Amino acid sequence: MNDFIMLTGEAAEANTGGGLLLLVIQIGILGLLLYFMMIRPQKKQQKQMQAMLSTLEKGDSVVTTSGFYGVVIDVMDEVVIVEFGNNKNCRIPMKKSAITDIEKSNKEA
Repeated sequence: MNDFIMLTGEAAEANTGGGLLLLVIQIGILGLLLYFMMIRPQKKQQKQMQAMLSTLEKGDSVVTTSGFYGVVIDVMDEVVIVEFGNNKNCRIPMKKSAITDIEKSNKEA
């Protein structure tokens, strides 16, 4: 009877070690899925946005995060001055990060 108890104890210890390894593998797979489905696309989108904002120039038409359409009057490091509407007196400084879309001006025409 003692031999049976010792054998089941050893089997239980072997099961626990294998279960722990399986758990570590599953957590690793979930971590990889999280990276490829959430983190990597977000970083790719941030790089695209930075590339778009680095090409910002005077005269470009922009759309802000609040949905306003305007024309860039001046570009600085982190701030741009945007003119909104037909009123030439409506010039507002804003952060570059507030710009969501850029339409390049046609300087060739």
